[in-house]
Amino acid sequence: MLVNQFLLLAAVLFCIGVYGVIARKNAVLVLMSIELILNAVNLNFIAFALRNGSTDGHTFALYVIAIAAAEVGVGLGLVLLVYRNRKTISLDDLSEMKG
Repeated sequence: MLVNQFLLLAAVLFCIGVYGVIARKNAVLVLMSIELILNAVNLNFIAFALRNGSTDGHTFALYVIAIAAAEVGVGLGLVLLVYRNRKTISLDDLSEMKG
């Protein structure tokens, strides 16, 4: 496959992820959209690494995968904590939190 096809797929995934972050009101769906954005970035790293014949893109992709795993762990922990206290994971309700 051509590099252009990989980049087009990554652009589509990135746009779907950005739309999900902007349009969704559920915190779990926003986390899933962020994961979609990170996977699009990984696809770009791998495509450019294959085009240039280097392993740098693979290394960066592994770092992004590790960061994404940490983000999921922390994000879901926060969502569970907020659900336990507020009984909702809607982002509109969270914006009304007062200190």
